[in-house]
Amino acid sequence: MDFLGKVEEITCDGRLIARCSSVPELGDHVFDRRQNKIGTIGKVFGPVDEPYVSVNVPKTNEMPVPKGTDLFYNKGRNQNGKGKGRNRRN
Repeated sequence: MDFLGKVEEITCDGRLIARCSSVPELGDHVFDRRQNKIGTIGKVFGPVDEPYVSVNVPKTNEMPVPKGTDLFYNKGRNQNGKGKGRNRRN
């Protein structure tokens, strides 16, 4: 797991905003320090040098994550587990 950033804001609809040092892929899973799944990457926005990410937190998550919490993500995860040329014939 790679370090994503720290939670800087929590929006009124429950999304987490964090400033990140590297750009993750949309849909990557986000975890806390104890490897508990927090949510998924929804948007990447802001300046190119240090962008912000929006983390979509499921409604079933009862305990909100406090500001300043370290977030981590799996880098290079294949979303559906299928290769690009799976059905192609050579």
